[in-house]
Amino acid sequence: MSILNNKFNTKHDTAPFSQIKNEDYLPAFQAAIASAKKEVDSIIANPEKPNFKNTIEAMAYSGATLDRISSLFFNLHSAETNDELQKIAQEVSPLLSEFGNDIRLNEKLFARVKAVYDQKKTLDLTAEQITLLDKQYKSFSRNGANLSEDKKNQLREIDKELSKISLEFGENVLSETHAFQLHITDAKDLSGLPEGTIEAAKELAASLEKEGWVFTLDYPSYIPFVTYADNRELRKKMAIAFGAKGFGNNEYDNQKIVLRIAQLRFERAQLLGYNSHAHFVLEERMAESPEKVNRFLNDLLEKAKPAATKEFAQLAAFAKKTDGIEQLEKWDGAYYSEKLKQELFNLDDEKLKPYFKLENVLNGAFTVAQRLFGLHFTEVTGIDKYHADVKTYEVNDADGKLVAIFYADFFPRKGKRNGAWMTSFKSQFVENGTNERPHISIVCNFTKPTETKPSLLTFNEVTTLFHEFGHALHGMLADTTYPSLSGTSVYWDFVELPSQVLENWCYEPEALALFAHHYETGAIIPIEYIQKIKESASFQEGIATMRQLSFGLLDMAWHGQDPNGITDLKAFETEQFANTALYPDVKENAMSTSFSHIFQGGYSSGYYSYKWAEVLDADAFEYFQEQGIFNTEVAAKFREHILSKGGTEHPMVLYKRFRGQEPQPDALLKRAGLL
Repeated sequence: MSILNNKFNTKHDTAPFSQIKNEDYLPAFQAAIASAKKEVDSIIANPEKPNFKNTIEAMAYSGATLDRISSLFFNLHSAETNDELQKIAQEVSPLLSEFGNDIRLNEKLFARVKAVYDQKKTLDLTAEQITLLDKQYKSFSRNGANLSEDKKNQLREIDKELSKISLEFGENVLSETHAFQLHITDAKDLSGLPEGTIEAAKELAASLEKEGWVFTLDYPSYIPFVTYADNRELRKKMAIAFGAKGFGNNEYDNQKIVLRIAQLRFERAQLLGYNSHAHFVLEERMAESPEKVNRFLNDLLEKAKPAATKEFAQLAAFAKKTDGIEQLEKWDGAYYSEKLKQELFNLDDEKLKPYFKLENVLNGAFTVAQRLFGLHFTEVTGIDKYHADVKTYEVNDADGKLVAIFYADFFPRKGKRNGAWMTSFKSQFVENGTNERPHISIVCNFTKPTETKPSLLTFNEVTTLFHEFGHALHGMLADTTYPSLSGTSVYWDFVELPSQVLENWCYEPEALALFAHHYETGAIIPIEYIQKIKESASFQEGIATMRQLSFGLLDMAWHGQDPNGITDLKAFETEQFANTALYPDVKENAMSTSFSHIFQGGYSSGYYSYKWAEVLDADAFEYFQEQGIFNTEVAAKFREHILSKGGTEHPMVLYKRFRGQEPQPDALLKRAGLL
């Protein structure tokens, strides 16, 4: 029996990472699947008439070991992978998808669930129990329980293939990211780059036993390069490589995989009686239907497009005046935007970074959480971790009671995917009178400290940290009975509210005063910098909104219709971008082939939710602003009705309880300067 299948004999039941070997995973998964099946069999074999407790609740607590192993394994697969783990993932994913289907397509189990569901109106259930019952029933009906046997088998095959190829998609993107290096040996090609970026590139080159400097497609290397490098040809080289991931007609090409994923999702939706994958997905979202999402996106587009067109014309004129650029290209955007921003606001990241030392920003997030929700974060060393870079914390409430365990993993490395995310190693739930507290983690890719400098964040990275920390608070403050409704287990277009609302504190002088101190002198960030941060917050907001909307519309195009007529991925994409494109197309590039959010993550038919949640967050933060950004009464309402409730009730019900009304889009348009 693997260590993974037993109760962990560790502090706070934390994962014993250092004791787990790669070869433990496969047998652990197999054993956990077998025992989860036994639990299900005993629910089915129960001679008593099906009721909420012996069927719905019993299912809610079944498979706990399998869930735990899955979360440990797949979190490491994202944050600390290697060839061996990738191979295991390819073996394990079909097993899990097969097991999921064994449950969802089990007629006897569904008969019991349906028997309880059919008497829903006569049962005396809490709001959370009603939600659990609805979710359990839908997890069957939306996954083929009402299908004939041959169609059930068809569904199994689709799910098996989907789980394998979406993994393959992600592995190809990772391989392409690692395959490219820009090796510079002439110092004049570094012109314009910040010294921290140059130093990191030098250290990377040395670690690869190369002379000079090496730049990669990892965000902390790529973003500063295309933003600051004066050498236009090299910016072009980097940008084209970045945009060509999965589109190189090589062994890592994702074109066929994207078409296949879209086709399989469509087939699956049709099999279940839905018009398209988007119709299937959106039934369980606040937005409800593709028509509503497209209306929402196009509505915003109409409001943002005039601003975006004006901003783009201003940027093009600036590039022409500055360097005689006749045609603004994609590799010019970040570079000239940064220069124009400096000219308009005299504010650049290099000026701001000394005030945003990573440790100070993290402590700032902790202080904000303490002032709003009474939480205390204490770094602890007695908790096992999966990499030396990871930091571990105990989170306690004002009375010293344990609220959560918090892991923070901040720096890029081989085997860690790009971007930033929040995840959990253990959910919160209540069983046998014990409130099991969650183990929550945030994973980012910030610039590593060098020999001469600590990790100094760009302002964008500061908001990223607060964003992920907002998700983390949603997980940490969870207070529900059932694990499947806890924390961030909410409708997908609601999940970004806690994360996006927390970003607002990064723009407030009162909050910045808590953590924005110069790393050498300790001086607080000058008030004029804060004013400029606020003023520049809506700089090129039209362009940024158009970009987000273009991704949302592309997602809906892949998933809101029959994709079988699409033979040329690039031509299809170009057509979808026609209404939102500002820059000329780059023939070597495609978006979909590395659009991991929708082809590997859970955002298919859901990318719009970033903008949807922005409407919620602007409206929610307006409430804080009216009462004071550290107002404990508003914070208590936010905690009680949003953060602690997870997915126990419909999000609009929860939101209205907090806010007293439905969200108003005007707050967002006002904040973005689009009104």
